[in-house]
Amino acid sequence: MLEVTHLSRCYGDFKAVDGVSFNIGKGEIVGLLGHNGAGKTTIMKMLSGYLEPDTGSVKIDGIDMADKPKTLQRQLGYLPENLPVYGEMSVADYLDYAASLKGLDGQEKIDEIRRAIKATELGDKLHARIHTLSRGYKQRVGVAQAILGRPRLLILDEPTNGLDPTQTRQMRALIKDIAREATVILSTHIMQEVEALCDRVLIIHSGSLAVDEKLDRLRRANSIWLETSATDARDVLARLGKEQGIHRVEALKTAGQFRIVLAEGANLRSASAIIARTLIAAGGELYRLQPEQRDLESLFRQVNENNKEQHTEAMEDAA
Repeated sequence: MLEVTHLSRCYGDFKAVDGVSFNIGKGEIVGLLGHNGAGKTTIMKMLSGYLEPDTGSVKIDGIDMADKPKTLQRQLGYLPENLPVYGEMSVADYLDYAASLKGLDGQEKIDEIRRAIKATELGDKLHARIHTLSRGYKQRVGVAQAILGRPRLLILDEPTNGLDPTQTRQMRALIKDIAREATVILSTHIMQEVEALCDRVLIIHSGSLAVDEKLDRLRRANSIWLETSATDARDVLARLGKEQGIHRVEALKTAGQFRIVLAEGANLRSASAIIARTLIAAGGELYRLQPEQRDLESLFRQVNENNKEQHTEAMEDAA
């Protein structure tokens, strides 16, 4: 559905996005997660066609955004982080204007505006001026304009930013409902947002794609923490690395502690038994053998810690 290849964008000497590539299939809800300033908004602007990449491409169903921007604009809906709505316009007038910009007219235009109003529950606010609305209702107006024309791809940049808890719950419910008819990619710096809404997470760090992971896979334990009397890391790595079901063995900073990453589809219980049997046969004592329960927070923290370590090493090498 959406194919992003080697996307890069600079602002002067600053590289905001650096060689980002990913694909999103039909019907997926994907979260673009990263700290403020990580490059999420720049990526979203390039996906929507509002900003041209310096290098790389964005394709929807095989059609390049650079080749047929007007054709693809009709197939996507975009909610920017700061929606450029016209405060003095009424909700009805603004949606009429937005529908015209999307090339809708006649009965189709009327039907689409009615559908968007119903989906976002804006019926009692049609004649209100936008500047008088709460932040939550302004976001609903933004979503309403994004879904006009039944786009196949929805791009939502920080859709719950600035909303109170009640408004956030309402917006999440709205996004889930809309996602029944469209593929959705949303950006956020809030992990709970991704966990509540998404099938998959893309973690952006310093303009690069650091992680691409399905959430159901993330929640499954696929590694084991090992603590043993066998402090010879080379020996442990050599013995366990040959066993079936083990993808790799990582020696931790503390002697005798290891993280064992299992191969795709490996059985956790069987792998644990193999590890215990191998170490005991080698004369080692087993102190701890525990499945690692991963979650989005720990993964996000790991990405940031790894990048901090790499930055520190680079600074030391430069010195």
